[in-house]
Parts: sequence; structure tokens; C-alpha cells
Amino acid sequence: MLKSMTGFGRCEEADAERKVVVEMKAVNHRYLDINIKIPKKLSFYEAGIRSVLKKYLSRGKVDVFISYEEHHENSLCVKYNEAIAREYYDNLKKMAETFGLKDDITVSVLSSYPEVFTLEEEQSDEQEIWHLIEEAVNGACLQMVESRSLEGEHLRKDLCDKLNGMLKVVHTIEENSPELVSEYREKLKNKVAELLGDTKVEESIIATEVTVYADKICVDEETVRLKSHIENMLLCLNQSEEVGRRLDFIAQEMNREANTILSKANNIDITNMAIDLKTEIEKIREQIQNIE
Repeated sequence: MLKSMTGFGRCEEADAERKVVVEMKAVNHRYLDINIKIPKKLSFYEAGIRSVLKKYLSRGKVDVFISYEEHHENSLCVKYNEAIAREYYDNLKKMAETFGLKDDITVSVLSSYPEVFTLEEEQSDEQEIWHLIEEAVNGACLQMVESRSLEGEHLRKDLCDKLNGMLKVVHTIEENSPELVSEYREKLKNKVAELLGDTKVEESIIATEVTVYADKICVDEETVRLKSHIENMLLCLNQSEEVGRRLDFIAQEMNREANTILSKANNIDITNMAIDLKTEIEKIREQIQNIE
């Protein structure tokens, strides 16, 4: 299914101890540009988050916002540093022996020294946190893909309507082109007769002039190529893979052929039709910029 690059996704996952909320929005961009705003505590998981996002998205500027909450009030624990306590004790004993002091070392005294007991944040289970983040990112991505697909379907229908309308215009140009040569032949013969009167001019001279003129205004090759490009684009619009870049290239080729038809046009009707084609192609190119 055709997908737009514009979309939004949100997912919230929680367990008994923590909650993760992932929100993301995307707009059109030539490549995949991911910007993740995440709490510093979770920065370790950023590479994994990017890997998950790339499974769902191939183009677009994507902003991802992740919030994290822990439900338990106290996540600190007391850590006893036996090595530090032993150094304090050994030095106190040495001091008592050196100065002949009373050895009155107690647990309460020893524990009051710096670094013997420290408060540290409890280590969370990394796997549990990652599982929660991964589930939330997957959920937000699925919602993003759904919104992109819905918008993509609207784009596909509109583009198909425009392309089918262009085919009708090209068909009309093909029908009218031969008449231009016949009209030119008649005008040329009348002009010659007006200028030369009864003097006869060989038909071969007029035929040569008409042939040269026909070659200058002939748009057969351009209309054939333009129809081929339109049909190719219609085919691409019904494919499931990412076709944004290919559609952009086809639109450029369509514009090239329309420009050539316009430059060769020697008739107001064909000129107007060529201008209409260029206008529709420009609208198509603008919409294609938003297709993944």
C-alpha cells in the first residue's frame, strides 16, 4: 500500500514498577532523518530504538519523544564498603598504638566516617526496561504506519485521477496533431495562389515544405513517451513497496516531454493543452514529495 511520509503514532506501556510513553510524528524528507528525545537515564537504549524504527520507516523526518516514570518511591539503597572501613580501622589502631591512646573504636564510630556507607540508586533490570521500551516503540510505529497508509491511499486516488485526466489530454493532442499539417498545407497553397496568381507551382515543392513543417511540429514521439510515463506511474502507485523516489524521477521525465510539446506547438488549442499538462504535472510533483 502506498504510504505518505506524514504521520503520527503514540503508545504507552507499563508494568508494576515503571511506565514508558512513546510519541512520534513525521513529515516529508528526502531521506530517513530520526531525532530522538529521551531521558538521560535511557540513552543507553537509543541505538536499539533506532533499529526498531528502521524496520517500519524508510523515509521522512521523524521526531520521537520518550518519557519514563518509575512507580516505586524509593529507588536508593545503602552500600557498605568493607575495604574503606578496614583502612579506617587499621589506621585508627595504628594511631592508638603510636600515641598510647585508649582503643575505643566502635561500630557507630567507624560507620560515621566518609564512604563507609553510601547511598546508591538501585540498578534496574536492563532487560525489563528494554522490553517495555521496545513494546512502546513498536506500538507507536504501527500507529504511525497506519496513519501514513491512510494518507497514502488518499494521495494515490488523487494522483490516479490526475494521471487519467492527463491521458485524455494527451489523446486529444494526438487526434488534433494530424489536422495541423492538413491545415498548414491548405494555408500554404492558398498563400501561394494569392501571391503567384495563375502561375502553377509544382506539388513536390509544396509537399517538401509541408514535410519540413510537419517535422518541426510533430509531437508523436513526445506523446508516446508521455503516455508511457503516465502508465508507468499508475503502475507504481499500485505497488506496495516504497516508490517515492521513482515517482519523482518519472514526474521529471513527464515534465520534459510536456515542455517539448509546448515548444513545438503551433496551435493555440495544443498550446493550452500542453500548459494544462504542465500544470497537472507540477501538482503531481508536489504531492509526490510526501510519498515514502
